[in-house]
Amino acid sequence: MSDDDKRNPNNPDNPGDENDAFWAFESDPDLAREMESLNQELANLEQNASTDDAGESATGESEDGNAPEDVSDEFSQIMNANAEISFDDELEGILGNKAKRAILVTRLTSADLLAAFCSLADITAQCIDSREGAVAVLRNLNGDGPEAAAKDLTEVVAGLSVLLLVDRADKMTAVPYANGTAEDAELPPPFVLETLAHFVEDLMLGLTTVDALAQQGVRIVDSADLDHDHALKIIAEHTNFGRDGSSID
Repeated sequence: MSDDDKRNPNNPDNPGDENDAFWAFESDPDLAREMESLNQELANLEQNASTDDAGESATGESEDGNAPEDVSDEFSQIMNANAEISFDDELEGILGNKAKRAILVTRLTSADLLAAFCSLADITAQCIDSREGAVAVLRNLNGDGPEAAAKDLTEVVAGLSVLLLVDRADKMTAVPYANGTAEDAELPPPFVLETLAHFVEDLMLGLTTVDALAQQGVRIVDSADLDHDHALKIIAEHTNFGRDGSSID
């Protein structure tokens, strides 16, 4: 008997040894086609799995649909956006189109009263008590907004004079206003700042902020929080009426 006959599993007289099964698998066309089809399916599954992994990497999401633990990319985007906003504000300040900071200094002793006056004059400001005189940190810094605020406040409140401090285009100015008109001569800011509360200079130089002062316990009164009736009530509380008219405490 030949070796082929010995190894042929189709020969009933000689089924062969334990390796004959492998030989039979290779020699059977139907089984070979099935294995080829199975291998192809496995290959397709592996390819799909690789595609899904690549998709997750591109979208930055994990298998459970949550964002990846590494949020550095998102943080970078936020910081870049803030940097662009800060750059725009800085550019406007350099060009003089927008003031960096502006403060109205008064001789009033009450931030409530100053906030009430600002409210009636349609001025949005954060007002701060000071023994040297209450001040209003202006919110509208666009164009001539600070100058308009000083003009409007001294027009609405007859007899009230204010000192307008403005930092625009990296230049600080100090201009007195009365009866809606700016004085012709500007005052030297270094000399003026020495006579005011110390926090005024810090605010104008950008060394502190209104929020930082509030955290230190300084009382801040926002004119935007006062409606017309509330503003009038505050003014009435600080006004004494007598024979000679009215006066402001």
